[in-house]
Amino acid sequence: MRAITKGREPASLTMHRKNSHSSYDNYRDKVGLRNALVAEQRGLCCYCLGRIKAEATAMKIEHWQCRRHHRDRELDYHNLLAACPGHLGGGGGHPARLQHCDTKKGDRDLEYNPADPSHRIETRIRYEPDGSICSCEEAFNNQLNEVLNLNLPLLKRNRASVLDAVLGWWRREKTRTRGPVSRDRIIRKRDRYATLDGPLTPYCQVAVWWLNQKLDKTTA
Repeated sequence: MRAITKGREPASLTMHRKNSHSSYDNYRDKVGLRNALVAEQRGLCCYCLGRIKAEATAMKIEHWQCRRHHRDRELDYHNLLAACPGHLGGGGGHPARLQHCDTKKGDRDLEYNPADPSHRIETRIRYEPDGSICSCEEAFNNQLNEVLNLNLPLLKRNRASVLDAVLGWWRREKTRTRGPVSRDRIIRKRDRYATLDGPLTPYCQVAVWWLNQKLDKTTA
């Protein structure tokens, strides 16, 4: 997961909330909502960081606090996120063991919202060499596995491939300079993963996290 900076909600959502008997079901501009959510998330799923597109078949509009238990937040833009379809492979009827993200989560609650700055989501996540995503907080770590199912083998492999790429860059830099990699080089590399214009690279937060670990161990 990576921190999501919420932008301005679609004007159509603002206007819809002012109507009597307004609800998520009778909100008509879900196309505009999908576009806004995907743009502010830079084309990445709010949970697994896989690629999403602003199309009904390529993403889901996620209510971080579910509609069933939190009807007062069903039109709250800060409660709305963009998630991937949440299954591996094509077709329908995916077994629960292959579901992930919002599809696996259903009506269950999560400890932290990646779009809430006070939750500081990036400080609560770490990655292992095999691509596993973990948290040092036991309850949240259990949710990563049991509620979101983010350690499916394919997701782990995808994250591990990003880690392998940044490790390869690190080794090449050390060979080129015949010494330690400078802080400036690490920062520039990290920022290329985090601040590209347009959609970000899927699973890029793995590289950002690893490079930040390196920065913490180097002197200014």
